[in-house]
Amino acid sequence: MMSWSPTRRPRGPACGPDCPLIRPCRALIAAAALAPLAFAPSASAADPRVTILGDLTPELRAQIERAVGTAAEPAGNRFEARRRARGAAEAAEALLRSEGYYQPTISAEVEGDTRPEPVVRIEPGPRFLLQDPVIEWVDAPPTPESAAVVLTDIGMLAGTPARAADVLAAEGRVIAGLAREGYPDASAVPRRVVVDHETRTMTPTFRVDAGALVTLDGVRVETRGDTSPAWVERLAPWRPGARYQPEAVAELERRLTETGVYDGVAVALAPREQTLADGNRPVIVTLTDSPRRVQEAGLSYSTAEGTGVEGAWTLRNQFGRADTLRFGARLATIDSRIGALLSLPHWRSPGRTLRIESAFVAEDTDAYRRQTVVLAADVTQRLARTSWFSYGLGLDAGRYEGSRFDISVTPPQPVRFDRDLAILTGRSSAYIDRSNDPLDPTRGWRMSVSVQPTAVTGEDTVLFLRTEATGSAYLPLDPDARTVVAGRARFGSISGGSELTVPSDRLFYSGGGGSVRGYSFQGVNPRLPDDTPRGGLSLVEASIELRQQLPRNFAGVVFLEAGSVGFSETPTLDEVRYAAGVGVRYNLGFGPIRADLAVPLSRRDSDASFQVYVSFGQAF
Repeated sequence: MMSWSPTRRPRGPACGPDCPLIRPCRALIAAAALAPLAFAPSASAADPRVTILGDLTPELRAQIERAVGTAAEPAGNRFEARRRARGAAEAAEALLRSEGYYQPTISAEVEGDTRPEPVVRIEPGPRFLLQDPVIEWVDAPPTPESAAVVLTDIGMLAGTPARAADVLAAEGRVIAGLAREGYPDASAVPRRVVVDHETRTMTPTFRVDAGALVTLDGVRVETRGDTSPAWVERLAPWRPGARYQPEAVAELERRLTETGVYDGVAVALAPREQTLADGNRPVIVTLTDSPRRVQEAGLSYSTAEGTGVEGAWTLRNQFGRADTLRFGARLATIDSRIGALLSLPHWRSPGRTLRIESAFVAEDTDAYRRQTVVLAADVTQRLARTSWFSYGLGLDAGRYEGSRFDISVTPPQPVRFDRDLAILTGRSSAYIDRSNDPLDPTRGWRMSVSVQPTAVTGEDTVLFLRTEATGSAYLPLDPDARTVVAGRARFGSISGGSELTVPSDRLFYSGGGGSVRGYSFQGVNPRLPDDTPRGGLSLVEASIELRQQLPRNFAGVVFLEAGSVGFSETPTLDEVRYAAGVGVRYNLGFGPIRADLAVPLSRRDSDASFQVYVSFGQAF
């Protein structure tokens, strides 16, 4: 039997960098480089490369086994077994040192004669602990305030295990902290790490060149497109002379990216040699424009809403400020329209978008028909990455046609409404998204609120207030969120108007995709004697869905939904209709495609026996 063990260091008092008690910095780096191997999965399901013996914790044993690796087949002879044992012992020592075990006893052995087996016996010894780290500034130090902040950012506590990975991570935090304090040129020079075998401690000394404090100038735009440099300059969240902050530079990049008109956006501090005479450094903005003209066409089909064909022509960056002008037309069973939409991002203030829309709309539903000209202007202010509020005005003018019944008399009498109306609407809404994914959320919640004061004039006159709120929540049932319960609730109310005076398109309707699956569009509403859906003054909807991840990017869902339309401004549950269904999802990597089959549980003779929905993203 042959054995091998690493050289043991004598114990004694700590001394200088050349003392044999001190591990060289290069050894620490090598150990840290090997440390990730302890967490990397094995490339195959082969047998362990060697047999590990010794008094080890389960966690440390597993780390060593992963660092040592596996072999596709047993050692064929004693020479191969000896080679494997020595290699495994070296890997185990590196792993142990990276975890703070600087006095291990390791022996590499070969057991067996006919079938030689490599064995590594390990006694890890005591685990060394950290001492308070030290920062040694090379050349000029940062300001005392910045130095204090950076020292706090190290995040290493005396008395914790002396892991090499923690030392390297702490050094990275020092450099990142200096950048946040306005020193983007900061760099680390070789650190000094003292490992004292007598006290069983490690003391890291980080040697850092902080560089000069950087103040910012304006932006320098590099692009082949037509973007106005002056417009980009106004988006910068700093004034010339301000201290460099990486968050501010990243914010400018995010503001440009969210406009959606650029294929590429890069924002970076100019190199040190491009510092201006006044000491400021510019920020370089590189923009790659998307195609300025885009044509689109599409077809749609729904068992609930019929067929449709549409096309659009989009012009981008016509005014040099990431603007979008979109001309579109749609011919569909229910909603046909032709119009234009102008979008001006960061209008007069970062995060604020102005949208101006005009369209001719021809809508033909079971409940009403309308042919109107629509004009609208809205301002949307972003509050966070996925939250915003908006306000604006809308004007609809045209012909509204529909048949209703006067329910106040017995028997109800039909009333024909063919009116020319002008409807002025104050449009305000807010949206808050605290979920973890816009297309496939597994935790968190969302909420939207809409308030629309409305004035109607023409062949009828009425003032009313339409409010609506929708909320959804997502609860994972396991740590990996493979099983998720999702719920949605929607409430609506109209006050100040009656069922007969409020224009038909402003009443509440329920049923269809995005509402209560299992019913056709407007299919949840009570029916008038002529089987026309009766628009309501209030609305309640609720959904609950169980989502289960399956192999190969598939997922399955089951859901139960309900909806009720009422005829007073207070939502009621007088005529609740239920639906249930199942669905399948396929994850494309950036979001799921969904297909749902739903059946009405409160089916009437006029309701279809099922509805099918195919779309992108989750139902809510």
